[in-house]
Amino acid sequence: MQSILSEVYAADKSAGSLVSSSAISAILRKATLRSHDSASQFIKASRPDLAQKEQREADILTSFLPPLMSEADIDRVLNEVIAETTLDGDSRKILGQVYKIFYSKVDKSNVDTETVKRKAEALLLNI
Repeated sequence: MQSILSEVYAADKSAGSLVSSSAISAILRKATLRSHDSASQFIKASRPDLAQKEQREADILTSFLPPLMSEADIDRVLNEVIAETTLDGDSRKILGQVYKIFYSKVDKSNVDTETVKRKAEALLLNI
């Protein structure tokens, strides 16, 4: 938990002011993922005591986070974004435009970015 406070303090210092709640959420989400990864590594190393400690920390951190946006809501916003995006040109440029508009409408800390990427690519393939 001390490392999380250090990350928040470092973010405050680099920003020159207090960091936003979405930046803190992003820090907490990354810390949660690290704890889950550590827990799985400790299980592989036959250290259930340390795995349990990491899992408890991940559970505590998760309780402070807002829920992630549902896949249905991600689909809805992506469909809106694709409808208002010019779909001619290089597919990577189009995908970049979709991401830019999507993340201007949705706080990045409230979505699973891998899900957004997967769904955006799938939707663009179907057009």
